[in-house]
Amino acid sequence: MHCPFCRHADSRVVDSRTADEGTVIRRRRQCLACERRFTTVEQLTLAVVKRSGATEPFSREKVIAGVRRACQGRGVSEDALARLAQRVEEQFRASGSAEIPSHEVGLAILPPLRDLDEVAYLRFASVYRDFESLADFEAEIAALRADRGGQTDVQHGAEPDDDARPDSTLTVAEQ
Repeated sequence: MHCPFCRHADSRVVDSRTADEGTVIRRRRQCLACERRFTTVEQLTLAVVKRSGATEPFSREKVIAGVRRACQGRGVSEDALARLAQRVEEQFRASGSAEIPSHEVGLAILPPLRDLDEVAYLRFASVYRDFESLADFEAEIAALRADRGGQTDVQHGAEPDDDARPDSTLTVAEQ
């Protein structure tokens, strides 16, 4: 670390403190040449590894943009999208891994999106789980209904009807 005042290459750490819930370390340093003090901030950089092998910094904005497309027309607030992206980032920071495969980012978005909006979840899941047929959607809808258990659609903001009961089945007309 070069001194910002005299550009000397050596300094000593006078004090260290964590900030932002332990994700950042602030260090107070003193230059060994000019004896002036300055502060450095250290933060783990999360990198996303693309399929091509290229890496880029993790971006909450990219998470929000992807989820926003899935939530289009669903009435999900920007604040809710920001909280979802923060949850995903915190999950990866807590894992301690500095590099994350891009596919894992998509999969990590699924659980909080499922809690936020089930239709948006299905849209997003169809891409990241590579749904290939209507049967894939039917299976995911059945899993959503099974996980919901005894809850009614009223708890999810919709009026209950016969098609929304957890024990009802989805039928598909073949042509």
